Amino acid sequence: MNLDLSFYSWELFQNFILKGLIFSIQLTIIATCGGIILGTVLALMRLSKNPWISSPAKWYVNVMRSIPLVMVILWFFLLMPSIIGRSIGAELSAYITFIAFEAAFFCEIIRAGINSVPQGQNNAAFALGMTYSQNMSFIILPQAFRNMIPVLMTQTIILFQDTSLVYAIGAYDLLKGFEVAGKNYGRPIESYLLAAIVYFLICFSLSSIVKKIQSRVAIIR
Repeated sequence: MNLDLSFYSWELFQNFILKGLIFSIQLTIIATCGGIILGTVLALMRLSKNPWISSPAKWYVNVMRSIPLVMVILWFFLLMPSIIGRSIGAELSAYITFIAFEAAFFCEIIRAGINSVPQGQNNAAFALGMTYSQNMSFIILPQAFRNMIPVLMTQTIILFQDTSLVYAIGAYDLLKGFEVAGKNYGRPIESYLLAAIVYFLICFSLSSIVKKIQSRVAIIR
């Protein structure tokens, strides 16, 4: 097998790859932000002593963490049109699915982060007359998120890798861009090879940043 790498060019990137890269980055950012917000709500629900509040959150997290992401993507994309009566499109479907799915993982990260804050912080806040919401907003969550930064960023890197799964519903992500380029240039093997290199470079660079942040967070502690 002879590999022909001569078609690697700026034109290739601009015409086929850039659009997919932008969507993959947008999906990662939106799913991370939405997942953290929803995950925080779920984490607070899971920590509640009221079973009517904690049980639904526990059920949601356990179900989502037990189903492969690609199946959730396919189910939502295929079943939603029959529920609402119209298609919402591959890209919007990907945004909603990723937020809902990643929230379950962020929930467990955030719950662990909250539990990592010493109980004395809670007791001191309540002794000062703070309410539960004030305690969480000003005392517990800021410390928890500082402790969680490396883990949250690691999960975000995994999320970026998982964006390639929207390929299953036809969304034009980074991997789809390489596939289209391979078909147009008649070099699918070389295109997928380049895709692997690009994914590696992005994820390796982000992992290096996470290590540096982790060391700084450790010093602050």
